[in-house]
Amino acid sequence: MPLSSERDNILRTAVVLIALIAGFAALKIGENIFAPMTLAVVVGVILSPLAQAMERMGLPRGLVSAGVLVVFVLLFAVIAFLIEPLIWRLTDAMPRIRFELRYFVEELRGLIRGLDEVNKEVEQALGTSNGAAKAAGGEEGDVAKSVPNLTDALFFAPVILAQALIFLGTLFFFLLTRAGIYDWISHWSGRTREQADRIRDRFRTAEILVSRYFFTITLINLALGAALAGALALIGLPAPIVWGAVAAGLNYILYLGPMTVTAGLLVAGVVAFNGLFAVVPPLIFLCLNMIEGQFVTPTLVGRNISVNPLLVFVSLVVWLWLWGPIGGIVAIPVLVTVLALLDIFDGDEVIGKHG
Repeated sequence: MPLSSERDNILRTAVVLIALIAGFAALKIGENIFAPMTLAVVVGVILSPLAQAMERMGLPRGLVSAGVLVVFVLLFAVIAFLIEPLIWRLTDAMPRIRFELRYFVEELRGLIRGLDEVNKEVEQALGTSNGAAKAAGGEEGDVAKSVPNLTDALFFAPVILAQALIFLGTLFFFLLTRAGIYDWISHWSGRTREQADRIRDRFRTAEILVSRYFFTITLINLALGAALAGALALIGLPAPIVWGAVAAGLNYILYLGPMTVTAGLLVAGVVAFNGLFAVVPPLIFLCLNMIEGQFVTPTLVGRNISVNPLLVFVSLVVWLWLWGPIGGIVAIPVLVTVLALLDIFDGDEVIGKHG
């Protein structure tokens, strides 16, 4: 009997592992479908308090879902309108950026030219300066070829449009039927009525936690963007408001977002300033991001949600591997939802304090 029980446990564990592997493989293969759908559900959970407030005013649920969808689309359009001039400016300035980057690298090399013997050994190992120049020219050509052109944009346009339609459709129907979805999952997951009610409460707790997490993070990101815009305006970097908006938006993606902003500010600094002053914009952002990440976010977010940093890192790595930037956005909400459904958080206390 003990051998049979142990064998059953091993079989269950094997089945669970196989199911997890198959599930992740399906998510990876179906990225173009599952990624926008998951993002839409996360956005729907975030916007659910707004939808509930509008429903309490007596508005029909269909009208509420459509209204929230329109507000979200308008907000996204405003953000795109603010970022669009910066994108075109960077595209037009690509040749100058490459030239300035090479000049900046040469200045950095000049700081260590006192090590003549080391430089000579390196030059002998790497070849002559003419060969290096040719290699640099080849790299420049490769960079020029790697810049997306109109053909690439037309090729990816149908995929992006399809993903946008999947996202909008999923968001609308989730807002319209989310209560029924929770009831259906609770009914089929719970063996008794009490278990079904408990699962439904956990869904409600997860919804509250995720929406409050994103509300708090949004306020933090807006403050970070405003502080960055003010600092960049003081040092004279062009388009400081746009950079503040970009930093606020990309800061939703842990690790990858700040890295992207840092790289972008380094390029902008090289274009706008001469010498080592070009590194001042990214250094300003890194200082602000360190203050936000080490002090502000743990203080404000940790009041409601306390998650093991290792779980956060693993979740972020897995979802970034699956879906790239979209995975980085949904990583924390999905983790919080799973932990809430597993009853890791004290759901009654959270709802009682903040509900």
